Amino acid sequence: MTTSTETTAVTRAVGTAHTRVEGLAKVTGAARYAGEVPDPELAHGWMVLSTVARGRVRAVEDAPVLGMPGVLTVLHHGNAPRLDGNYMNPFGLPDPVLQLFQHDQVPYVGWPVALVVAETPEQAREAAEALVVEYDQEPHDVAFFAGRPGMYTPEGSAQGKGDLEAELAASAVVVDAEYTTPEEHHSPMEPHAATARWDDGRLEVVDSNQGSRFVADELAQLFSLDPGSVRVRSEHIGGAFGSKGTRPHLVLAVMAATVLHRPVRVVTTRRQMFSLVGYRSPTAQRVRLGADADGRLRALDHQAECLTSTVYEFIERSADYGRPVYDADAHHTVNRAVRLDVPTPTWMRAPGEAPGSFALESALDELAEKCGIDPIALRVRNEPAVGPLSGLPFSSRNLLACFEEGARRFGWADRDPRPGVRREGRLLLGTGTAAAAFPTLSAPSTAAVTAEADGTFTVRITASDVGTGARTALTQVAADALEVATGRIRMRIADSDFGPAIIAGGSMGTRSWAWAIIAAARELREKLVPGGGIPSEGITVRSNTAEAIGALTNKERHTFGAQFAEVAVDTTTGEVRVRRMLGIFAAGRIVNPLTARGQFIGGMTWGLSMALHEEAIRDQASGGHVGADLAGYHFAAHADVPAIEADWVDDPDPDDPVGIKGIGEIGVVGAAAAIANAVWHATGVRHRNLPIRPDRVLLGTEGARGA
Repeated sequence: MTTSTETTAVTRAVGTAHTRVEGLAKVTGAARYAGEVPDPELAHGWMVLSTVARGRVRAVEDAPVLGMPGVLTVLHHGNAPRLDGNYMNPFGLPDPVLQLFQHDQVPYVGWPVALVVAETPEQAREAAEALVVEYDQEPHDVAFFAGRPGMYTPEGSAQGKGDLEAELAASAVVVDAEYTTPEEHHSPMEPHAATARWDDGRLEVVDSNQGSRFVADELAQLFSLDPGSVRVRSEHIGGAFGSKGTRPHLVLAVMAATVLHRPVRVVTTRRQMFSLVGYRSPTAQRVRLGADADGRLRALDHQAECLTSTVYEFIERSADYGRPVYDADAHHTVNRAVRLDVPTPTWMRAPGEAPGSFALESALDELAEKCGIDPIALRVRNEPAVGPLSGLPFSSRNLLACFEEGARRFGWADRDPRPGVRREGRLLLGTGTAAAAFPTLSAPSTAAVTAEADGTFTVRITASDVGTGARTALTQVAADALEVATGRIRMRIADSDFGPAIIAGGSMGTRSWAWAIIAAARELREKLVPGGGIPSEGITVRSNTAEAIGALTNKERHTFGAQFAEVAVDTTTGEVRVRRMLGIFAAGRIVNPLTARGQFIGGMTWGLSMALHEEAIRDQASGGHVGADLAGYHFAAHADVPAIEADWVDDPDPDDPVGIKGIGEIGVVGAAAAIANAVWHATGVRHRNLPIRPDRVLLGTEGARGA
């Protein structure tokens, strides 16, 4: 069977609002998530986590548990299959937490020490809670604070130019302030889950992750398998934000399926997520700014400290934020870390930039106050022409356009700059602003596009839609590249069999995947003869963007934005209510305005949550969390979210072959600082420690009255 390749002109899809192509499947329940895949032979695993913060497992008393109803096996360091941890993934050495049950050491509370597998999840949980694990406990250290002993500077974590101390000494105005952000945790709507089974010698996994090919390759390494014998799918994902890489639940599902020779599912509970899937490290940051009387920066010094685990290094690079944003004669940034007996942190939406922007953008506001200059005017005065540290040209930089449009729409010109003068009864009102920036990254990916005999086109790419609308955006990109309507595109994603592609992370997914799809689609169009036939098996073209990305001109590439917030502070209760937020972004080519606006607003909501709610407390005595659940860990709910508006300005880059910039993380950046600056404007009191809780507001207001 053959069909004609002739097409008619269609309206371009990119740039138009398009509802999610998988929306119907999700709202009707037809979309299957990793914890919902049916299998008549399915067994269920339940993880047992350590209750001590440091020590060794002396004994796992599994005999009584093995006699409980439905229990199939109990895996632990005494009987587990051997894993291979001697390999490198694209991010370096693997986290040792993946070397499950390979030794008796316990490096932190929540370290997996056993897996109970049973016929039903209820039987597995009951048995897991009955399992007795004995430990030889050792002293632990989980205390994080600014300047604590043991801080070190990881390789490549410091950058700078100029004589910092000399420029500070010569400055007419100096700000020297310390800021802190707390430990923050991942809480995607869909908990982490994985189902593993063997099928004719091939490992088949359905997992909730941000990169199916990445996970498949890592499983092949861990279990010493031929990469071609591992298939990982992750078609529908209910949120990820950096937490859904290769995680212990997945490795244990595969391990149990290998031992039992039957399918096994392991689902992470909400409490278990607090120790198993990573989190944002707390930070302690010191910012020193020196400026002339007119606000021109002479010195910028940003020192950021974070924690990491004793088993694996992960650095929250908060000091990186200001490197492309503001220029100064002396410009120094450094990230430091301390190793503690805690789980390893990980990427969390806008890693580094989220806490880093809070500190630096708050310090800029303090400098504006000291100089008697409008906060936006101060930022305009310190706008760099090229990368402040790199010296490279910007691919495009429309930050000032964001501030100009945002100020107009927010009514900034009518703002009385004096703090504490606007009042409604017992409420003090204030407004604040902050800049935002996040790198625009690209990574090599492959894609395959097939012209089908029925006149449709199938796109296969190992992309991941973690809830961002990537599947829909890529459908629009493919339609335009092929010059057909979106209805003729079948977008198949998140299957490791489709070949290498970058993970959904670093706001580079849609940009990188679109590049690969465009390349394959354009080549396919050249192969199609107008009016010619297509064989029944179709015509397929495959692309690889490694060479094109390698040839990309060396420039500073970033998404920029301007954040605005208005708050009402209750002087009786200390409660801070955000009344409205506005974010204006310069984010390159917007593929789908509908889902893009959702991403921006979602990120800004994260920033609100960061400013006022989120704070994980670690108990020094036990080494574990206080309230490791959604009752004890607060984040913004619908009632906390005000009228949030997000929009963008034109941000063309004629030299960029794709024109798409990442938008998943930029909405978080600067949002907390804008709110904190608004609280200062309302009350006259600076809050340098997040979250801005009612007790801190009351203490600060009382202190201001006493002064």
